[in-house]
Amino acid sequence: MSEYAKDVLVSCDWVEEHLDEFQSDDPAYRLVEVDVDTEAYDEGHAPGAIGFNWETQLQDQTQRDVLSKEDFEDLLGSHGISNDSTVVLYGDNSNWFAAYTYWQFKYFGHEDVRLMNGGRDYWLDNDYPLTEEAPDFPEQEYTADEPDESIRAYRDDVEEAMEQGVPMVDVRSPEEFSGEILAPPGLQETAQRGGHIPGASNISWAATVNDDGTFKSADELRELYESEGVDGDGEVVAYCRIGERSSIAWFALHELLGYDDVRNYDGSWTEWGNLVNAPIETGDGN
Repeated sequence: MSEYAKDVLVSCDWVEEHLDEFQSDDPAYRLVEVDVDTEAYDEGHAPGAIGFNWETQLQDQTQRDVLSKEDFEDLLGSHGISNDSTVVLYGDNSNWFAAYTYWQFKYFGHEDVRLMNGGRDYWLDNDYPLTEEAPDFPEQEYTADEPDESIRAYRDDVEEAMEQGVPMVDVRSPEEFSGEILAPPGLQETAQRGGHIPGASNISWAATVNDDGTFKSADELRELYESEGVDGDGEVVAYCRIGERSSIAWFALHELLGYDDVRNYDGSWTEWGNLVNAPIETGDGN
């Protein structure tokens, strides 16, 4: 994995070699599976893996937002994660929700967090060990940093980026980007209008990974983004529908390629597509 700017990806082989540490009460290593719900986790997961439900545990349950600092501290500490833990995240849909969780870990300043390359599907497809047993680790004291707002974009930031011609990466499917559909098939439609933010480039999250869900090489990622004018020179804003797929782009750009000023607009199309009088473009952008 040394070809990437940061050592933040681990292989499934590496995880398997460290399963004893992940199952230990010692909080030095913690493995976390993150899915949109916990049904898949309940059916079988990597031994020692903690199960996080993205909808109910990693989102504020009153307003549409990430967890508060206090709730993030409670979640991690109650599951045996300390400030010094090496945390490895993985999940369904080629790590959509695990990447979002990685971004939230970084938002609150966790030092050593990584993604398992390929996610849950790669683990299952290659017959790595599974268990239905959920671990019960001793609670830890966890103290989060103040939020790192440099990696998050809000509506005002997007409006400013649009006015100044800052590169914006829309990672949704071409059909979502053009406005033909509002959400991937089978998922809830969350916006009143279809289309994309004016000036955004459509670089699908799927283009960043191989057929097996593992990330493409640094050279391939660099070529992919540079072909759309995203070269790490200045700010970049990524968005999708609810902020999880854009976390894949944020991870690829900020962590794997080492681009400094990359922001995830987690409000994404669910916010922009519902705003009154917000500018929208339809079609393929050409």
